[in-house]
Amino acid sequence: MGSMMTDRIEANPAVMHGKPLIRDTRIPVELLLRKLGEGATFEDLLDAYPRLTRADIQACLAYAAETIAHEETFSLKTD
Repeated sequence: MGSMMTDRIEANPAVMHGKPLIRDTRIPVELLLRKLGEGATFEDLLDAYPRLTRADIQACLAYAAETIAHEETFSLKTD
């Protein structure tokens, strides 16, 4: 992962079942990505989560892109 992601995103098995979170918060990356996908703007998220920064949201997007870039796909043959 790039430094922006590791500086802003953390996953701790003892917190929220190890899901990736915005560092020093309990805000899951998944939640922010879902809200963005549903049409929320950066400003909407910043208003809803006062501890969140624009850089945190950008780190979520970078984290998602990095995760997908390394995703493996398998083709299963069915007869």
